[in-house]
Formats: sequence, C-alpha cells, structure tokens
Amino acid sequence: MPDLKRPRVFIVDDEQIIAQTLAIILEQSGYSATAIFDPLQALDAAGVDAPDLLISDVVMPQLSGIDLAIRLQLLCPKCKVLLFSGQAQTADLLRAARDQGHNFSLLSKPVHPTDLLRRLREQQTMDNPNQLSTM
Repeated sequence: MPDLKRPRVFIVDDEQIIAQTLAIILEQSGYSATAIFDPLQALDAAGVDAPDLLISDVVMPQLSGIDLAIRLQLLCPKCKVLLFSGQAQTADLLRAARDQGHNFSLLSKPVHPTDLLRRLREQQTMDNPNQLSTM
C-alpha cells in the first residue's frame, strides 16, 4: 500500500491563538500543520523542511506576510501561498507585490474554517486537477 504524504502546511501569524487554532483545524482535516508565530522562524523552518503550503497573516512585526511569501518561494519554489488579513493596508501591499510579479490569494480575517478549507481544496484542484484532495 503506498504511503500517502500529508501536505505540509505552515500557518504563520503573530497572534498565537489564530495560528494554533488553524493548525488544529488543518491537522483534523488531513494536513501536517505547524503553527509559527514569527515570520523569520518560518523562513528558518522552511530551510530545514520545506512546506507545501504557506498560510500567513499579512501584517506582522519584523516581516510582512507578503515579504515572507516572496522569500519562502525563493527557498521553496513549489510552495503555494494563501494570505489572510483584517487590515485595510493589505490592498496596497498586495498591489505592490503584484506589480513585482507575485500573485497571492487573500482571505479576510477572521477566517472561517469552512472558507479556509474550501480555498485550500480549490487551490489544490487548480494545481492538480487529477489528484484527489486530502480534505
């Protein structure tokens, strides 16, 4: 019987309760999820064991989620990105990233688990139309 690898997901948010809650939801939905509270630590962790997917808040101290996503994709080119934010300034940050050739998906905070799982399924289906989702 083949060993099916669970998709590895980093959830990065400086609000620890949000990152931990999303990690629990994803674990229960068939993912290998890691909650990380510091974007610089996420980069370090990606250098050791690359994630398949990054889910990150946009507005964080030290490094924005957009900058984290750009740097992480340089380290892990196959890593998919889903950002979330409750901040109004996010639109300007996303526009600047798009001007540089980066197109990231965005969910509004608070993120409802059903919406998050739906977006992950949609992204996985777009990327691998013949692959069955683990969600």
